[in-house]
Amino acid sequence: MDKTRLGIGLVVGVLVVQTAATLLWDPDATLTGIALAFNAVAAVSTFLFVRRGGRAAWVVGGWCAGFFGWHVVGLGELAGWWTTGLDAAFLVGGGYQGSVVYQAVMATAAGFAVHLLLPRQRQVSET
Repeated sequence: MDKTRLGIGLVVGVLVVQTAATLLWDPDATLTGIALAFNAVAAVSTFLFVRRGGRAAWVVGGWCAGFFGWHVVGLGELAGWWTTGLDAAFLVGGGYQGSVVYQAVMATAAGFAVHLLLPRQRQVSET
């Protein structure tokens, strides 16, 4: 399996899991709406990337980078490293340990998706 297909699979998996978690566990209607809007934009961007390729990789990679950052902030919040006031946004199912695992898995998946999807320049040998 090539890097692009694996990256797209990770993005689709992250979108499905994040959307399900948002609909099932988010107690705040405003946060739910914002999360669903971001997920919809990511889904459209991913669809366009699959269909057209090219520059859309930067959009999908950018969304994944933002998603990675959001979940890293969540991990820091749950660990007590910093306080954002968004405790409720990062708790999944009301449990602390499950929320930490969820944030770690989602951050890792999004980080790998960024790594796999962003285009790289080809190295030219100087020999």
